[in-house]
Amino acid sequence: MGVSKKIAVLAGDGIGPEVMAQGIKALKAIEDKYGHNFQLTEAIIGGCAIDKTGNPLPQETLEVALDADAVLLGAIGTPKYADPTMKVRPEQGLLGLRKALGLYANIRPVKAYDKLVGLSPIKNERIQGADFVIFRELTGGIYFGENGRNDENTMAYDTMTYHDYEIERIAHAAFKVAMTRRKELCLIDKANVLESSRFWRETVDKVAKEYPEVELTYLYVDNAAMQLILNPKRFDVMVTANLFGDIISDEASVIGGSLGLLPSASIGDSRCLFEPVHGSYPEGAGKDIANPTAMILSVAMMFDHLELHQEARDIYDAIGTCMEKSIMTPDLNPEVSYSCSQFGDIVESIISGDEINIKSVQEGSHSII
Repeated sequence: MGVSKKIAVLAGDGIGPEVMAQGIKALKAIEDKYGHNFQLTEAIIGGCAIDKTGNPLPQETLEVALDADAVLLGAIGTPKYADPTMKVRPEQGLLGLRKALGLYANIRPVKAYDKLVGLSPIKNERIQGADFVIFRELTGGIYFGENGRNDENTMAYDTMTYHDYEIERIAHAAFKVAMTRRKELCLIDKANVLESSRFWRETVDKVAKEYPEVELTYLYVDNAAMQLILNPKRFDVMVTANLFGDIISDEASVIGGSLGLLPSASIGDSRCLFEPVHGSYPEGAGKDIANPTAMILSVAMMFDHLELHQEARDIYDAIGTCMEKSIMTPDLNPEVSYSCSQFGDIVESIISGDEINIKSVQEGSHSII
């Protein structure tokens, strides 16, 4: 029997609407295949919301998100609002949404596809077989701590502040995922310098006692950054503070060869949001060249979170089939490139169980045979 879910669709800026359209194709294919009912409600956020309302997170958008079982987000950011000194910026919409929904854990899976290891600047033998998950704390730390400057404007400061409950809840989330994988969890910190990192270690150690099957290890963030390049296969699940997670997860993106491959989930106790890791890529907007893989995989992560695991598996398998058959967008393989919309059509057809005529898709005819 099918399920009914409310999904907020926030396409955002730049290539956001284009990749979102492909994610919705996959979602609707799942809906039809399993007899589900997904009520999709679109709303604006980011630069396009500033243009229309002066606010990167309009109240109407927030209400749509709060009323949903899950939120899908495309991308945020436009050159028009790129100046970091501007008082109103697109990124404030996403930060505000995360805070309002209580999304404290950002989850980023990183996987090296065999067909794509040559795209990474790292040697194939180092990254082949890499498959790990990064848990980044999302609503605390230096991004939300006290900051300012002195009256003479000769000094500035930012404060990294964490409460024990903020660390405990993301640690539990990371341990639970580690239990479903290789049962290895690595805490990334800077405990040799920062008091907040020493507090992280003490708190995570306490949580670890509830998961005796999981091996807990520690790495300073500078060493972890090096190990990600030297031997990324050593990692299973990583957990870390907001700032460190921001940096480490972007570094990890080169392992897969393209930001266009990396989905993410942001979860809280009762809310959830799913988005590709990549930015809005304004230079590519409207050209149908964006890679929608990360957006489509974000839909799969949403299904997993909603405990629709077979539905998620169908999407993962469809993407895997595309990789195996070298069905890729220009960023991955210019010689056999498919447009953003063509890629979405093919994924949709694979999920639906149809056999798609690849040649006809390349020529612009989307007939199914």
